[in-house]
Amino acid sequence: MTDTMKSGTAAIPAQPGPAEAESVRGSEGEEESVRRKGNGEHRMPAGVGGGEGTAESAAGPVGSAAAAADSVLSAVAGAGPVGRPGERATVRLRAGDPEEPPRYAPEWLQLREGPDAAARAQDLLDPLRIRLANQPGRAGGLAVHDLGCGTGSMGRWLAPRLDGAQHWVLHDRDPYLLHFAAVASPRSAADGSPVSVETRRGDVARLTPDALSGASLVTASALLDVLTRDEVFALVDACAGAGCPALLTLSVAGRVELAPGHPLDAEIAEAFNAHQRRAGLLGPDAVTVACEAFAARGASVRVHPSPWRLGPDQAALTEQWLRGWVGAAVEQRPDLRERAERYLHDRLAACAAGALRVVVHHSDLLALPRPAGGTS
Repeated sequence: MTDTMKSGTAAIPAQPGPAEAESVRGSEGEEESVRRKGNGEHRMPAGVGGGEGTAESAAGPVGSAAAAADSVLSAVAGAGPVGRPGERATVRLRAGDPEEPPRYAPEWLQLREGPDAAARAQDLLDPLRIRLANQPGRAGGLAVHDLGCGTGSMGRWLAPRLDGAQHWVLHDRDPYLLHFAAVASPRSAADGSPVSVETRRGDVARLTPDALSGASLVTASALLDVLTRDEVFALVDACAGAGCPALLTLSVAGRVELAPGHPLDAEIAEAFNAHQRRAGLLGPDAVTVACEAFAARGASVRVHPSPWRLGPDQAALTEQWLRGWVGAAVEQRPDLRERAERYLHDRLAACAAGALRVVVHHSDLLALPRPAGGTS
């Protein structure tokens, strides 16, 4: 049983087969994999029971981490066991070969869900609640759009912290992740009001204002830093056009602290940050760019830290993060490979022994645009 499951977080169902995914057409012509009413029952795919994926099934147990160090230096940081430039496990950002099967890592998303929930900035919720309570048309309930939803962890965290009926619209390119998100979504709000959900398969990097028509709130987690400047501007324009708040969490901040320290820490971190900025992606600059873009459109913006704090209880996540972090650094700077292999071997051994502590810094952003009609 993973740490996420121990903490009471909803388990991620096993991968459904092709015959087990419902398919209907959405109002915008995008494929919807599941639509579930808030007062309905979860429909679990056939075969779900004891088949939840774990990090061990994807990358081997933590105890074997040091021995496997030389096989992981091509990993893409932040994406778990699979990924490639321009992608993350939670969302395919740019269209590729239409015949290529979806690439996703639900095991990685399950590992990080508990630390993500602990890291998100609670201080941003009160100003968000105040804005939502004062929105015109609130009596009809909230319409929340979750961009790059992955397995739906943002909804499981946020929906039970907001009052009132909610309808969540989950956006992602991966149909399997959309299925996971729908069947494991929360069913009630903080005050017991119903929560309903629908899924929309599409490319959030090409978001248009029409896609957010009627939205009360836009959310995303670990998304901003894998967007380009133009894509962030498009997201901001869409939120501003809808006149709705945006809560964008867990964007990388470009800072990592490891204890005990190591002489190679800073060099690995620098190479990783350069990798995050490859091909025009914003990486650690994403929050600054988004803040400037929202402010230019008249929104008030608040930013709070949301660091992961990883210790012995999060060893499986720490192992996977280390593999991706070092792997990305080596992909950016191949000259680091020999030293990085020794470094990763030592770090994984310390992780397996419970002797490693890691703080991975992120930032959460709340933007409160001028509501439609120009009132503040």
